[in-house]
Amino acid sequence: MYKYVSGTTSKTVKENYYLHFMRLPVTAFFIFLSLCALSQKKSAFISGKIIDENENPLSKVSVMILGRQTGTLTSDSGTFRLRVPAEKAFALVFTFTGYRNEQRNFYLSDGEQENIAVRMERGSKVLETVTVTDERERKETGLTKINPKNALVLPSTTGGVEGLIKILVGSNNELTSQYSVRGGNYDENLIYINDFEIFRPYLVRSGQQEGLSLINPELARNINFYNGGFQAKYGDKISSVLDIQYKKPKSFGGSVYVSLLEQGFHLEGSSKNEKFSYLLGVRNRTNKNLLSSQETTGSYVPSSADLQTFVTWQLSKKNQLEFLGIVSGTKFLLVPEASQKTSSVFSPVFSANIGLDIFFDGQEKDNYNTNMAGLSLVHQANKNLRIKWMLSRFEDNENENFDIGSTYFFGERNFDKTSSTFGQIVNPLGAGFYRNYARNSLNIVDWDLATKGSLDKGKHFIQWGVSAERTFIKDRLHEWEFQDSAGYSIPFDPNQLQFNNSLNSVADLTINKYSGFIQDNIRLGDTVREFTLQAGLRYNYNSLNKEFLVSPRLQLSYKPNWNRDVVFKAAAGIYDQPPFYRELRRYDGTLNTALRSQKSYQLVAGTDYNFKHNNRPFRITTEAYYKNLWDVDPYDIDNVRIRYFGTNSAKAYATGIETRLFGELIKDAESWLSIAVMQTKENIDNDFYYRYKNAEGDFITAQSTDQVKADSVRTDVGFVRRPSDRLFTLGLFLQDYLSTNKNFRVHLNMLYGSNISYNIPGSVKYRNALIIDPYIRVDLGFSALLLDERSQRRSHSPFRGFENIWASLEVFNLIDRANTISYQLVKDFANNTFAIPNRLTPRLINFKLLARF
Repeated sequence: MYKYVSGTTSKTVKENYYLHFMRLPVTAFFIFLSLCALSQKKSAFISGKIIDENENPLSKVSVMILGRQTGTLTSDSGTFRLRVPAEKAFALVFTFTGYRNEQRNFYLSDGEQENIAVRMERGSKVLETVTVTDERERKETGLTKINPKNALVLPSTTGGVEGLIKILVGSNNELTSQYSVRGGNYDENLIYINDFEIFRPYLVRSGQQEGLSLINPELARNINFYNGGFQAKYGDKISSVLDIQYKKPKSFGGSVYVSLLEQGFHLEGSSKNEKFSYLLGVRNRTNKNLLSSQETTGSYVPSSADLQTFVTWQLSKKNQLEFLGIVSGTKFLLVPEASQKTSSVFSPVFSANIGLDIFFDGQEKDNYNTNMAGLSLVHQANKNLRIKWMLSRFEDNENENFDIGSTYFFGERNFDKTSSTFGQIVNPLGAGFYRNYARNSLNIVDWDLATKGSLDKGKHFIQWGVSAERTFIKDRLHEWEFQDSAGYSIPFDPNQLQFNNSLNSVADLTINKYSGFIQDNIRLGDTVREFTLQAGLRYNYNSLNKEFLVSPRLQLSYKPNWNRDVVFKAAAGIYDQPPFYRELRRYDGTLNTALRSQKSYQLVAGTDYNFKHNNRPFRITTEAYYKNLWDVDPYDIDNVRIRYFGTNSAKAYATGIETRLFGELIKDAESWLSIAVMQTKENIDNDFYYRYKNAEGDFITAQSTDQVKADSVRTDVGFVRRPSDRLFTLGLFLQDYLSTNKNFRVHLNMLYGSNISYNIPGSVKYRNALIIDPYIRVDLGFSALLLDERSQRRSHSPFRGFENIWASLEVFNLIDRANTISYQLVKDFANNTFAIPNRLTPRLINFKLLARF
């Protein structure tokens, strides 16, 4: 029976078999003890929600236990739940690309459940978030997130946030912070700061009268710009939305800067328990150096200053009080002396350099003062329900006073440097005198009571809001213009003196407006194919014209399961704009209080494509749009002054395509490139003129006196270019640095816009027929980091408290192009009209010093 195995007896085999058999229960016993010990390990749970600076949930945020590989990712609604060790200290680390890492320390009892909310802020390399990973920006139609830090380094005469927006939408005036979007005008843009709507002065006629923008970029933490197809939660304008959130600091800091154009400082901080935080910003600006090189010489005394504060107070875990205050004042004093303007005339008959010399007397003195106070209470009922109550008061006081006489003389100017009459008018064509007088005042007080809320229901994110607004407008308009040409006034009346233009009006209006919205952001699909639907409805009632409007809006986005990271999106909706102060006023100064809202439906479709080149992130967005408008109130633009017809007498459209490239053209340096093609036209009701024929059937001019008008033919004008029509726009923001030292940087801001139209007043046949040449502008800035690495400074150094100090040298209008903003129309002795261009600023130098602490 017994067998030999490797030379071992059968007895040995049996002993080994017995020993192995006895080890099995011992091993099982120790495994059982280990399982028991493991099951008795104490643990707790932490759940919560991760949000960004605007209280929006962040999905796919990494939540890890410090020093371990244990962790999880947040859901689409930004929530998470994680099992953690109990009765021992540990930390959770929250990481998300493009945001600063956050760490929270805990010590929990066995079985304890902790619920937290974590707010993540954008890091210094915001580009990766903006261009690659911010899914919300990629899925919302028309949305572009702007890094406020770029507003501080952008070489621009106006600077600020609006300077960055102009790169995206184009511009034709470096002296103004206003902008037009997709064929709209300056009055069609919404601006919010911390959910409070902000208004601009209304009586400003030219960019040189403007002061500071109402937006302080040093205080901003998040900037969302929508250039069309925006959500129902945003108010009643038809072109764009600029939504800005100010910071809620967690520690003390600040900055101070000085330049030839602007000076300012800001402070920020919070209490030790972080329940109280504050922001304070003070700025002062003078454009004297900028305006001293204008064509019109004289004494320019422009000044503008503002103070802004934002304070938050955490009353309890669920309630927070917020206050936003803005006080701004701008003064503009001009005592003009003389002006020399030149325009080249080319025709089949002759070519000439037409010059216009003007000599002034009198002065202009304007004041624009605005103040705003907004109080809000935020109630976080639970992790899914948030409600905000808001009360605000906005006041605008404006005074416009000028009395300026102008004697002009124009003709062919001599540009022969060898001639004794170089620069003088040698062949006179006309002469005359005109005087402009105004004593205008405007006071607007706006009270707004509103509430808005949001409810997170997993795949549904529901938002709603209602608002009641009362506006008081007191307007006093008294201005006239007198023209005298060759010894007689225009228009000529031998029996009495007549003004070329005279406006006298008094208005006292009280307007009640009620508005509200509801919208649902629905997340469909799965992790492979993401599909989102955003449906909303907005209503508005205006007591002035008794008009009730309902605006449905819809957005879609789809991310297919492709190897390439592409998102498709589209939007459609109704966008209405109830009339406000400027839209009501006709050319003769009277008000049309029955004016209806301008209305439009808008269609937008686009793609968003992320990719890497040379291991650097890039993003290309493309959007095509079509806007159909009716009940349009036609207008003309002169510099930045908009003058409406005050009637719903036109229909219009705007269509185009925009492509933008965001990325690191230079490694670690953010850059943008924006290219747009657009066309916008309008058709004014009953807009026609007559063409006359003589007895032979040939067409003759209406002014002809040597031929008899035997017949006439009516010609309907039809669709013509709108004042904002610009076929092609290009904007570039480029950053670079020395390859051997990144502390030396270059910032380039370039704008190109093809020609736009300019209207000849009183002409039906030639409406918007004048052409303003393409706008070309290049601004260049050089920056050097003078001080950094605070830890390496000695304790007695006077700069110990500074984080860094930068010095910048800026060259405005590098190519010294004489861009045109408008035309001055003058008549010669034969009653022919000449258009003399009004030019913008030449090449200028600015120096800036910025210190942060």
